[in-house]
Amino acid sequence: MSCRSEDIVEFLLTRRSIRQFKPEPVPDDVILKILNISRYAPSAGNRQPWIFVVVKDGAMREKLSSIHPGSAPLLRAPVGIVVACDKNSSPISYQVDCANAAMYIMLAAHALGLGTVWLQTLRNVEDIQKVLELPENYVPIAILAIGYPAEKPQPKPRKPLEEMVYLNKYGNRYST
Repeated sequence: MSCRSEDIVEFLLTRRSIRQFKPEPVPDDVILKILNISRYAPSAGNRQPWIFVVVKDGAMREKLSSIHPGSAPLLRAPVGIVVACDKNSSPISYQVDCANAAMYIMLAAHALGLGTVWLQTLRNVEDIQKVLELPENYVPIAILAIGYPAEKPQPKPRKPLEEMVYLNKYGNRYST
């Protein structure tokens, strides 16, 4: 498979957080394709400490979305995917490892014409573990609402690069 670098850059720059979804279901083979791709996310020592809980049941999505107010997109999405990490298998890096897997899910979904939004979980770990009956060692790192986009958000302003890049040490602006 050959991709032009310009196409890849355009792909990365066009991914948006989607909060409004069409009601049509996402086929199981598409969900599994996305999750198969996410298995290739980098992880410390290649431990792959993640598991994925696919939440299609409306009542379960409602329970999860009631945990904190910013989770409303989960009610509008046909699918939620909870990315949880085994903190025992990767005690130092499990949060980063699972963040990588979540980002791979978001990028794979975008490549397949789906939209996603990352919903925060770290303030509500125990509540989410209880709803999903997760063992204590599995920490939910993200809930991703997934579906076919019913909106096309415009790009939002980004901070200028020169405000966030330093050379060799903080305070030494990287400039050309």
